Amino acid sequence: MAVVASRDESKTNAALLARREAAVPRGVASAAPVFAAFAENAELWDVEGRRFIDFAGGIAVLNTGHRHPRVVAAAKAQEDHFTHTSFQVVPYESYVALAEKLNALAPGEHAKKSLLVTTGAEAVENAVKIARAATGRPGVIAFSAGYHGRTLMTLGLTGKVSPYKKDVGPFPSDIFRAPFPSVRDGITVEDALTGLKTLFLTDAQPDRVAAIIIEPVLGEGGYIPVPTEMMQALRAICDEHGILLIADEIQAGFGRTGTWFAIEHSGVVPDLITVAKSMAGGYPVAGVIGRAEVMDALAPGGLGGTYGGNPVACAAALAAIEAIEAEGLLARSTELGAHFRARFAEIGARTAPYRMWDIRGLGAMLAVEFVTDFDSAVPDAALAKAVCAHALKRGLILLGCGMHGNAIRIMVPLTASDALIEEGLEIFEAALADAVAELG
Repeated sequence: MAVVASRDESKTNAALLARREAAVPRGVASAAPVFAAFAENAELWDVEGRRFIDFAGGIAVLNTGHRHPRVVAAAKAQEDHFTHTSFQVVPYESYVALAEKLNALAPGEHAKKSLLVTTGAEAVENAVKIARAATGRPGVIAFSAGYHGRTLMTLGLTGKVSPYKKDVGPFPSDIFRAPFPSVRDGITVEDALTGLKTLFLTDAQPDRVAAIIIEPVLGEGGYIPVPTEMMQALRAICDEHGILLIADEIQAGFGRTGTWFAIEHSGVVPDLITVAKSMAGGYPVAGVIGRAEVMDALAPGGLGGTYGGNPVACAAALAAIEAIEAEGLLARSTELGAHFRARFAEIGARTAPYRMWDIRGLGAMLAVEFVTDFDSAVPDAALAKAVCAHALKRGLILLGCGMHGNAIRIMVPLTASDALIEEGLEIFEAALADAVAELG
């Protein structure tokens, strides 16, 4: 689709960047110094008419692509009726329908209920609150490298200091950190479980722990899947001590890994699941899905929020879920994942020998990690950053991730065509060649 470049000098990228710098705090970072004017499926055009292929998907929000026709139509239809009442004042069917759909999709045969909120961090906050109310315990255990949000409670859970936690403590009490199994750091599943058991002996009294929260695939931490044996062991530990297991599926959910929820790959059924991002195809809605008896732990009025489960967002979410089902996007995710793995292996061997250290993930939730060389495996954040910069110059939007900033993650819409995927991969290889030539 052709997009006419802006003729208004006040609407160029440079002019808008100047306005942004004056009006928006520097703590709100943007990966790309261009401003969006239009987007469709897996393509985006800036205000100057330049086209980009979008491999970032709004940080894993657009599994169904920009402006999916079903999603847009559903949102517009709802807007013709009403845009807000607050579910706590006058309820509406779409909130109930979305809760019913989430309850049906979530793993486990037990009765479930769902709370709808607005953001991922709000979902995590409520999951912790529900777990504490249901168990009568204060403690929460999270893992190193995990990311759960940027509010004070969720920052306490997040396991990375810079840039998220830097200079904004202290954080809430009764939050404990366990080691995440990491090949890079030489931490095996056995080591991680030993660390958790040591935590029980030294800091976190098990019968005072309400929940263990974990991302089935680390998001900001580097797109590292939790080994199945680790997840199964956590389930057993939680059952032994009466602890609730929370799966943070905010980035990994809604088909990104080839299943509705990433935890399904392990066969483990969690007690609570937090959801957001790709649930509504770009509209702001999030939620907590959980065992009915656990979700009912708080008294009426104990849960909610003015905008939680906004009717337009609920309509969009129902349409996005319908699109994933109707278009076979779970299978598409698995196919894309296999294709990306094969192509990245070719590209790495051909264009950056002994620099692409790892290709990992589940389904189409993939990352590639760069090092200075295979022998030392020293993280090469400069190379990853340069690849993203050169890719943007060539018309491809990429985002980094990982504790060392040396990985690039793939979050392309699952609706992207094979031709567009291949065009993006060709740009990726050219950008990698540019970065290697620049940095050596």
